[in-house]
Amino acid sequence: MNNPFSLHEKNILITGASSGIGRQCALLCSLMGANVILVARNEERLKQTFLQLHSGSHFYYSQDTTQYNQLESIIKKSVNKLGKIDGFIHSAGIEKTIPLKMMKPEIYRELFDVNVISGFEIAKILSKKKYSNNDASFVFIASIMGILGQSGKVGYCCSKGALIAGMKAMALELANKNIRVNCISPAIVETEMTKKLFENLSKHTKETISKMHPLGFGKPEDVANACIYLLSNASRWITGTNMIIDGGYSAH
Repeated sequence: MNNPFSLHEKNILITGASSGIGRQCALLCSLMGANVILVARNEERLKQTFLQLHSGSHFYYSQDTTQYNQLESIIKKSVNKLGKIDGFIHSAGIEKTIPLKMMKPEIYRELFDVNVISGFEIAKILSKKKYSNNDASFVFIASIMGILGQSGKVGYCCSKGALIAGMKAMALELANKNIRVNCISPAIVETEMTKKLFENLSKHTKETISKMHPLGFGKPEDVANACIYLLSNASRWITGTNMIIDGGYSAH
């Protein structure tokens, strides 16, 4: 019997693959037998991810995903090298904690460009028959902040909320092509980005945030494991879903 969780010979495109959740997704996808296409801005960190991958036909592109006119050429090159794409993880994202009174239109635009529009543009391109296989799966890394509010995170929360809402509409639209579309919404995961965020917080604030996660903070592999499931044939009947992985944060 074939392993339904295997990604053997599947071609997976991952944005934000140079660090954190995106890097862990790349490593685990390669471990599960996939060929991985890494996309991120920082070429040096992309190389570090690339060198840690397990055997397979992997390559990377140092590319800002908000340069929308460059995206199709990357996908076309990837398909020419590997064949059609079977899975896509949009892990590229930015977080900004800024009070409402300090927010500016350009900050909203930056959050939406990276967190939402770049991922949806890639999904639009991949939804073309010439670029993706039947049974393809798209996974967007959202956030628990997309469904719960937090002071100082109006811009971030609304960008992740838009990602979740758009995913549901996309899932319905692409179902006739047998393309599945889902989100994963983590709470705080221990990555370089969150470590930098915590450097500026008091000990009391850190303890308060920690207590809000009954199972403690997550690890990148906690999210990557869920991605593997959603990319694999084991989740063939799941689409339009927002999978919450938050250590109990939202159970309060």
